[in-house]
Amino acid sequence: MATLFSFPQATLEKAIQKRILTLPPQHREWFAERWLQKPYKKSFIEKKAMPLVILLSKGKNWDDALFAEEMTAWDAKFYAAEAEVLYPFVTGDGLLKLMQKNMPAERLEAIRLKLDTQRHVQS
Repeated sequence: MATLFSFPQATLEKAIQKRILTLPPQHREWFAERWLQKPYKKSFIEKKAMPLVILLSKGKNWDDALFAEEMTAWDAKFYAAEAEVLYPFVTGDGLLKLMQKNMPAERLEAIRLKLDTQRHVQS
């Protein structure tokens, strides 16, 4: 993932914390329990949330080949609750709304599709 962009991690954590409060109960319980664990929190930020922020902030300026390459490089798998946490970032919630502004609709849809289809198998 291209890391020529530095988004403040504290701001991202605050946005995620705010989002937890609005999750449906089953997702809120699942995600909040894990979010309190430092290894999970660190991994979620580094492997799922921050790459999403980079795609949203930089993806609108990349050519199709680079966007596709970066989407492939973002090989995270998402639990349903994680996807629920991240959806508002794609649709432009809060501070991230400015970053995804002018993002081609088909790229936003590609990101949403990734969140929907690249899932962990839950038992």
